[in-house]
Amino acid sequence: MSVVDEAVTAINEKVGGSFDGSVKFVIEGEGAVMLDDAGARAADEPAEVTLTADADTFRQILDGDLNPTSAFMTGRLSIDGDMGQAMKLAGALS
Repeated sequence: MSVVDEAVTAINEKVGGSFDGSVKFVIEGEGAVMLDDAGARAADEPAEVTLTADADTFRQILDGDLNPTSAFMTGRLSIDGDMGQAMKLAGALS
């Protein structure tokens, strides 16, 4: 299973279609995952906020081993766009 497929599955299990907004996860060298009110899917579309990190960082965040805020503060996760949406997502993934 690809990292993108793993991310889609994990995000749908944690958030599903209950997220009000749009987020794009860019997994460096792997692809992108979109999350909106329809759930998560492998896609690369415009979003209110884009989160970018390597595959290992995304795995750690999705597994609950790394706090998204800590990842951002240490430079392992970059955020471009609506910081409010990013913070809402961090709460939903916790």
